[in-house]
Amino acid sequence: MTTAEQAASIVMGHVAGTDPADLHAYMESGLGGFILMGTNIPASEVELQTLTAALAVDPAFPPLVAVDQEGGIVSRLVGDDYPASTTLKDLPVSDTAAGFAARGSLVARAGITVNFGTVADVTADPGSFIYGRALGTDPAGAAERVAAATTVQEQFLGSTLKHFPGHGAAPGDSHHAIPSTGMGVEEWRAADAVPFAAGIDAGASLLMFGHLAYTAVDAAPASMSATWHEIAREQLGFDGVAVTDDLGMLTSSGVPAYADPIANAVTAVSAGNDLVLMIAGSTRETAGQMAAAIAAAVDAGALPPERLEDAATRVMALRLQLSSATSAWTVCPDCAPAD
Repeated sequence: MTTAEQAASIVMGHVAGTDPADLHAYMESGLGGFILMGTNIPASEVELQTLTAALAVDPAFPPLVAVDQEGGIVSRLVGDDYPASTTLKDLPVSDTAAGFAARGSLVARAGITVNFGTVADVTADPGSFIYGRALGTDPAGAAERVAAATTVQEQFLGSTLKHFPGHGAAPGDSHHAIPSTGMGVEEWRAADAVPFAAGIDAGASLLMFGHLAYTAVDAAPASMSATWHEIAREQLGFDGVAVTDDLGMLTSSGVPAYADPIANAVTAVSAGNDLVLMIAGSTRETAGQMAAAIAAAVDAGALPPERLEDAATRVMALRLQLSSATSAWTVCPDCAPAD
């Protein structure tokens, strides 16, 4: 692959719309992935299957097709009435396994290969932004549920842990700010790291880095931090695809250093992300501009070519793995609906 092709392959794009032909044309630039938002979900599952199939320029080597299907509070797909975080945190771990087996099957049946749906954040504070979406109120309980959700989903799609290194310790909403905490690494390892470690050990394919600043570790948000990527790789043993949270959220923080999403994409790859993602504020040109900037940074010597090659290799490997998966799945017929 050329440098430009490698750069395009590590960008996950997004545009609104449900026209399969239009989305197919959008993906012809060689983007490695596409994230479906509410504006991409047509009225019927058959139409959705047609749309997801159209995203593959080469049907033998489809892109990563992702969705945020946590269930409950964050839900894109029609028909997900299975128990979600709002109730699962108070139910036995087996309920989490059953709920996410059904949810993951619904995702896979639609032709979606990646679910950004496992929230590994933990907090006992009902006032926290992330409380309703977290699977547990204590590290041990959250870890058990995160591991269960990961294990069942990984049988037929790429599951994702988010928002590393943990939203629970950093108060605030990362859609509009950069939540921060003074928590150090040792305290983090004993608390907020526990569910992420459990999910990694359970085989999560992706790890989403949040726009969260643990200032005692690095003043930069984790999504832009080489230190946090090293911790994930070296201390927790994560060897899958590191993906940014929506870079459009970072530009909305009002912090001048992160006002340019194109520059943020280059910084994110340099820090260790394998896949860059932008939704909020994205236009039809944004993904291509990000890819061009990443390639230009390599050509200028600002981004080591080995870093880009490593990122592209990880993304390609996951695409090949998911496209060749043969595991059978079915939406479980006896899962209880959410209360």
